[in-house]
Amino acid sequence: MKQRYLSLALIIILFAVSLWIDLPGDHFNLSKFDTVFGLDLRGGTQVLMEVPEGVTVDQQALEDARQILENRSNGILGTTESSWQVAGERRIVGEMPGVTDPDKQLASIKQTGVLEFVDVGNDTVVEGQIISTDYADTANTSDQTAATAEPTAAPTETSSTTTPTEVATATETAKVYHTIMTGSQLESVSVSTDELGKYEINFVLKSEGTIIFSQFTSNNVGKTLAIVLDKTVISAPSIQVPITEGKGRITGNFTYESANALAIQLRYGSLPIPLNIVETRVVGPTLGQDSLNKSIVAGLIGFAVVALFMLIYYRLPGLVAILSIGTYAIITLAIFKLIPVTLTLPGIAGFLLSTGGALDANILIFERMKEELRAGRNLATAVDLGWKRAWSSIRDSNLATLITSAILFWFGSSFGATIVKGFAVTLALGVIVSLFCALIVTRTLLSLTIDLFKTPSAHLKWFGM
Repeated sequence: MKQRYLSLALIIILFAVSLWIDLPGDHFNLSKFDTVFGLDLRGGTQVLMEVPEGVTVDQQALEDARQILENRSNGILGTTESSWQVAGERRIVGEMPGVTDPDKQLASIKQTGVLEFVDVGNDTVVEGQIISTDYADTANTSDQTAATAEPTAAPTETSSTTTPTEVATATETAKVYHTIMTGSQLESVSVSTDELGKYEINFVLKSEGTIIFSQFTSNNVGKTLAIVLDKTVISAPSIQVPITEGKGRITGNFTYESANALAIQLRYGSLPIPLNIVETRVVGPTLGQDSLNKSIVAGLIGFAVVALFMLIYYRLPGLVAILSIGTYAIITLAIFKLIPVTLTLPGIAGFLLSTGGALDANILIFERMKEELRAGRNLATAVDLGWKRAWSSIRDSNLATLITSAILFWFGSSFGATIVKGFAVTLALGVIVSLFCALIVTRTLLSLTIDLFKTPSAHLKWFGM
């Protein structure tokens, strides 16, 4: 009995937390988790890019290009919902929800990125800040010219409309910082950990860059050197010691993911391989909303029919199963928001399919229970034996579904089939939660319900007998 009440307490806590996460944020101004919808539900653009024929490419270059495209598109669009993945050996597929006029965004995403090491002196600059520099990649200024120029002790004040000869006399407050060198001087970049286990970024410079860096860092210890990509600060480390051997490290509060992302930006300020746009497909938001509405209606109708069948055929256990499925739906939606899972029409189909699997588990248990009752077992014993004897069938069927989901996820990842990946993810998560609900929620609620009957054997009609 104590174990049952502990299980009930766990169920109530999970239900309450999941419900709090599921509530829209504008109801009580508590829940801040949003459901992320894919292209077919929200509308947006899907783009297919391909490496031109004759260009040699490896998987690492494709993966680096994918991450650069994703970082740049999310930065340009101001979201974290744009997703890109490698498709095969020469293609990358991108999805940008909410983008219905892709020409401008794609032009920005594909433009060449310029990486600069910028002297900001004692000024404070932060990650994401846009600054002005004296290096213009669109002019006929070479890396060597920018790299060998003498570093300035302080930024120059200038107007955005002044010419280079007017910089000294400008009175506007826009600051132009000096670029000591560009990313073309990097030989290699890697991620490692220091003696305390914190992630850091190590870089090695080419011979010319080594000389430039040695002179600059020797004269500017304690000052800040900003690392800038397309005029946006991506890191602003302080120069702690002179770097004279062409090797250095960038430290900070990095996770592995953030350190690796910065290393890729340093390694490839621009795309490592050329990419041509093969195809773009625009899905209007009206079509997406209509698909979402129809999916919700279809799901509600299906659930209502199944719930009616469970109540008529299994009666009290059927009611318990409906409560269990409701709990399953609330917990699963909360997990979708927490990860977050991008919901598409195939993803919703996977969720609904796993709901059917959750009902199947309950039906197997109830049928086993009824067999035990027909054999003359008392109700409590029949319930206990029903769980034990149905478990092997439930385990094997759900394990087979999880294996299938893993294969589908691998297929979707390998060939850029995002709709297959979405289906596999929601199906797998739904199966895992449905197992918990069938084995914990339904069993606990049914056992506690039986305890309410003083003479359970006199009420077998409530259990479908």
